[in-house]
Amino acid sequence: MSKRLFDILVSFFGLMILSPVFILLAMAIVLDSKGGVFYFQTRVGRYNKDFRLFKFRSMASNSDKKGLLTVGFNDSRITRIGYFIRKYKLDELPQLINVLIGDMSLVGPRPEVRKYVDLYNVEQLKVLSVRPGITDYASIEYSNENEILGKSIDPEKTYIDEIMPAKLILNMKYISEVGLITDLKLIFATIFKIIK
Repeated sequence: MSKRLFDILVSFFGLMILSPVFILLAMAIVLDSKGGVFYFQTRVGRYNKDFRLFKFRSMASNSDKKGLLTVGFNDSRITRIGYFIRKYKLDELPQLINVLIGDMSLVGPRPEVRKYVDLYNVEQLKVLSVRPGITDYASIEYSNENEILGKSIDPEKTYIDEIMPAKLILNMKYISEVGLITDLKLIFATIFKIIK
């Protein structure tokens, strides 16, 4: 089975099965704070092309105008329900729509915003040769990224100088091993990490 066919089948049936969860989360988000259910952000995808990423809204409306990085429990922009859905990665579920329409894959380098992609060197730009994903090695390794940034005096500098280069190395590792077996391994590792 090809990677794209696997993505289509899993995202389609995943959306069908999880539709009751989507409804419950949508209701909780609307009741918790003013604003829409979804949060849309422009990210950079395969071949350096921009696309619109879907997420459940976990922050107060227009919070991204105050900065692109979130810093865990120190970030006052995150709503009460937002802390919960972020903790269990439920805010990422709508990205199954991105997978279904072909913007993303289930597994692949996490898509970055243009501001940070513009800082990539020639070697790092190779991560844009594949579809970005919902999870990968870097997502698992840096599942506590927000907490790390929350302890930093200058979160953006810490992200650019330390976290982003380390994540890109892991992204390149994924590209060198890309395949259905690797994807399955990372999907199960992600589920185990969330449960743990």
